[in-house]
Amino acid sequence: MAGDGRRFSVTVTARSSAAPAALFRLVADGGRWSEWAGTLSPRSSWERQGDPAPGGIGAIRRLGLWPVVVREETVAYEQDRLHGYALRTPAPLRDYRGEVTFEARADGGTSVVWRGSFTELVPGTGRVVQRALLLVLRSLTRRLVRAAEREARTP
Repeated sequence: MAGDGRRFSVTVTARSSAAPAALFRLVADGGRWSEWAGTLSPRSSWERQGDPAPGGIGAIRRLGLWPVVVREETVAYEQDRLHGYALRTPAPLRDYRGEVTFEARADGGTSVVWRGSFTELVPGTGRVVQRALLLVLRSLTRRLVRAAEREARTP
């Protein structure tokens, strides 16, 4: 298995007027994804909480509706700065890792960077999966930014 597939990655960047803590709070709370991710995650819950609870290292979030339910495990957690996760559900790719970073901007707000990488499962499919992943991460990033900014405006 190791070394026999090609590795692919995507990166999506955005700016938000919300603080890093607001963005991090939404993305790291697997139980709240259905509130902001829309049709990409119509249902969300915790399968297992991590350290620190609920979304820290070892947490597993469940996203979606049967028959398409995705399980992702938190593998990196730096409060208000970084949330990293690995796909734990069989998919048309291997070794998927995602990471969202939040950096406070000098002029206020936050720079958001969402990265995903994987190894193609079936030779020749990597570019198609990469394009699909790019579209998903773009949509998630837009929705995350909108939700955090909406929460920041709500008294």
